[in-house]
Amino acid sequence: MSKLTGKVAVVTGASKGIGAAIAKSLAAEGASVVVNYASSKAGADAVVAAITAAGGKAVAVPGDVSKAAEAQGIIEAAIKNYGRLDILVNNSGVYEYTPLEAITEEHFHRHFNINVLGLLLATQAAVKYLGEGGSILNMGSVVSSITPPNSAVYSGTKAAVDAVTGVLARELGPKKIRVNTISPGIVETEGTHSGGFIGSEFEKAALAQTPLGRIGQPSDIASIAVFLASEDSAWLTGERLLASGGFR
Repeated sequence: MSKLTGKVAVVTGASKGIGAAIAKSLAAEGASVVVNYASSKAGADAVVAAITAAGGKAVAVPGDVSKAAEAQGIIEAAIKNYGRLDILVNNSGVYEYTPLEAITEEHFHRHFNINVLGLLLATQAAVKYLGEGGSILNMGSVVSSITPPNSAVYSGTKAAVDAVTGVLARELGPKKIRVNTISPGIVETEGTHSGGFIGSEFEKAALAQTPLGRIGQPSDIASIAVFLASEDSAWLTGERLLASGGFR
């Protein structure tokens, strides 16, 4: 039997990159998956098609996690389609490196609304349905500890994610719901390509400080998500797993 047979998972921001890889990996281990997307229906549909072609179960569900009603709708789609909820992966996020003098209110609120408020709203909606043994995975980042220049807002959101994970692990522990963070280093995705990170001086500097000598792939993060979602990690909560090839 696969590790997640009979389980139901919601993965926010799962139309591409790390979220898509996590959705596919959870499904490969037997979970039925709600593949959430904010704008890329085509991307989410492609993820669902890949899952179903491999014999898994998935449905694409639109929704902006930073809006309470839409976050609730994403979670309720799991109940409507599959009758339960066991795993929530708070993967939705945005990032843009901006020097102090260029930070605007819009830049700040966009990052915190999606990266932090969205996580809280999705979790708030999910806790109504998560039972004993439920697992919540929050997507952090190595930036909350390495604090690179020009990332005050983005790094701030990920530091907040680290803190929220610790708080919620304590708050939800009595309900036997586990809460952990995965903090990737630089990972090769559509976003890091379009954002100019791949091939940049930042990538070169990161590689020079990475003992394993390469940048991450979405599959590197997805396998950790499967571990944290499954009973293999039943004794872990409130943890921040740094998934960066040793870059710290």
